[in-house]
Amino acid sequence: MITLAQIGSGVWGQNLLRTFSSFPDCRVKICCDSREEVRATIRRQYHHQIQVTDNVQDILKDPDIDAVIVATLPASHSLFSIQALEAGKHVFVEKPLALNLKEGEEMLWASQKNRKILMVGHLLLYHPAVRKIKSYVEEGILGDIHYLYSTRVNLGQIREEENALWSLTAHDISVAMHLLEQEPLEVAVTGNAYLRENVHDVVFLTLNFKNNVMCHIHASWLDPHKVRKFTVVGSKKMVVFDDMESTEKLRLYDKGVNFQKDSGTYETFLTLRHGDIHIPKIDMEEPLKLECRHFIDCVMNQKEPQSNGANGLAVLKVLMAAQESLESNGKPIQI
Repeated sequence: MITLAQIGSGVWGQNLLRTFSSFPDCRVKICCDSREEVRATIRRQYHHQIQVTDNVQDILKDPDIDAVIVATLPASHSLFSIQALEAGKHVFVEKPLALNLKEGEEMLWASQKNRKILMVGHLLLYHPAVRKIKSYVEEGILGDIHYLYSTRVNLGQIREEENALWSLTAHDISVAMHLLEQEPLEVAVTGNAYLRENVHDVVFLTLNFKNNVMCHIHASWLDPHKVRKFTVVGSKKMVVFDDMESTEKLRLYDKGVNFQKDSGTYETFLTLRHGDIHIPKIDMEEPLKLECRHFIDCVMNQKEPQSNGANGLAVLKVLMAAQESLESNGKPIQI
């Protein structure tokens, strides 16, 4: 039995609390939040089975706590994560890992020094559809990847401090790096702030990887549509992941361009290929449940998480460079 505590129980924190509490081999003992209305909600929903407090020390000093979930605002991720790691607790921290490289590196060092697991909530890496795309890449079904692009937009969840870059794009950055198994060489970002000064509501990122592979990301919370779509274009086939689809989330397109030689002139010409569309059967499980289950398994078996601290730091480096590009009106920034 793993005993957990959670720091921060806002909108997403409530989802984490619900999920971790559902595992039979896991017990959430304490939840800490500075807001009395949140603590009252937890008491009511969990019938006082989970202790509530506004003092983090109640968690850090409790010898029963094996691991801590940090679901606070990003500005305090490093503070609470390092305190928990120094107290001998494993840590699951929501994305982004931190808001600057110094804090991220300190978190990674605290994890290594205390020999405790640090896992970052890069949720999409645990999505069954993303895992299926990864298998396509590894098996060579898509061929060489030419480019990727994603759209993550909706109307709502407007932030007062965290812009759309930091709030939304970590998911797609982590997926692109996961599929390509490399970090981008440079990033260029443009965007604008329409609702609050200096808080960008819409951003457009272009990531350039080696071998001339590029990834484009459009993210916004000021859009008439709710879209969660990721497309990978390969030399053999193309695949589209639409997370808004209830069942048919993945479509594999046998479309592309064929290179053919004219035996008479030895010239190369191109022909378009329009093949079948395959909709694979995917055994869907809630990605959040898979992610949380992975953390528990890593703690119980002392395994390194897929989205470990190093992975979180790599994504953080991209976000930092992207923010610099955004503030420089789209100037490409090397990573």
